[in-house]
Amino acid sequence: MSSDDELAERLRAGDETALREAYDRHGAAVLHLAQRLLANRADAEDVTQATFVAAWTGRDGYDPQRGTILGWLLGIARRKVVDRIRSSAREQRTTATVQAQPSVPPAGESPEKIVDRLVVADELGRLPDEQRRTLELAFFDDLTHPQIAAATGLPIGTVKSHIRRGMANLRRRWEVDGATSGSRSAGPSRAL
Repeated sequence: MSSDDELAERLRAGDETALREAYDRHGAAVLHLAQRLLANRADAEDVTQATFVAAWTGRDGYDPQRGTILGWLLGIARRKVVDRIRSSAREQRTTATVQAQPSVPPAGESPEKIVDRLVVADELGRLPDEQRRTLELAFFDDLTHPQIAAATGLPIGTVKSHIRRGMANLRRRWEVDGATSGSRSAGPSRAL
């Protein structure tokens, strides 16, 4: 039995010293991969740490028949890099949305409404292009389904489907993210 096989068995058995040994043995390779895929070392270090935390919490999922412990760790690291890139893209979209807002909110507009508007703008940005475009035409430009079909060149049935699916996606995200006080109804709001 190789030392990596023995290390993997100890790790799967919950031996905390095995995690440290795995880090000592393979941490540099994980960091190297993360640095090659990410823009800066700090993000790569965060991904490396997240990789080993995920390896520890998901140690029961490691199957030595499917590959080496290094291959398993690098697979986790690749997924963590993708998560980091997506998170960074979301932050950039949110920042761009906030920067596009007027510096002083209109009189009488509550902070909750501003937050809701930012959340909707961010969620619209996550939709496929055609769904987002049909929703924008319907709700921001106040066009009817036939007008949207004429403007986009899409059949009216496709326009309706895009709007329905887009609204369903927004609703799911809205429910997952929870509700701020204001227009979303997720139960009674608490007074501060």
